[in-house]
Amino acid sequence: MEKEREELVYSGPVIEFVTVAREVYVFLEQAGSFSRSDFIQKSRKILPLLYYKAGLLPYTEPFYEEGTEKFVTEDDWQRVHDAILKKLGRYNDYPEVFDPVYRDTEDNVGGSIAGDMADIYQDLKDFLMVYRMGTIELMNDSLFECVQHFEQYWGQKLINSLRVLHSIVYSGEGIADEEEGEDENNDRRNRDGWIFSQRKKLWNDKEE
Repeated sequence: MEKEREELVYSGPVIEFVTVAREVYVFLEQAGSFSRSDFIQKSRKILPLLYYKAGLLPYTEPFYEEGTEKFVTEDDWQRVHDAILKKLGRYNDYPEVFDPVYRDTEDNVGGSIAGDMADIYQDLKDFLMVYRMGTIELMNDSLFECVQHFEQYWGQKLINSLRVLHSIVYSGEGIADEEEGEDENNDRRNRDGWIFSQRKKLWNDKEE
């Protein structure tokens, strides 16, 4: 059983995912260093690759009953979120049921690319920090959680953001440069649906 678990965590699909996941989380941490156009263009190219590699991950069963250690703090999440929000400005918000025709209609706004990407960042970095420990059982459980979270949370968020990014790039309008102050109101949002808030609420409920 131990040998099978070791072969699984070091299998080709897992190693390939690890490589792409690391590239994505480093890219998101450095969001502020890109121009708006470069950030959008790179995002729409790297996100499909991440989705593809995540979809190839093998299933496994957890070794430990408790979950793996978490490394990304709320401050880490917020820092990445705010950097992306500032970078995207008025392009950040989108309707939950995405329709390019109604992209700028206030009543339909419910999604946030910055929120989606910060959630993806959180899961990828938590996964990689545990995986790099090199303990087979922990690597196995980290893989188990990553597959679960991809299927239940951030896979859909990735697709939602990608649809918006595709529309921005191919709308024919061009991508406007960053404008000072244009994102001042973009962070007045309900975060109840974001992964960090969901898990924080879950943890609090368990403690009560």
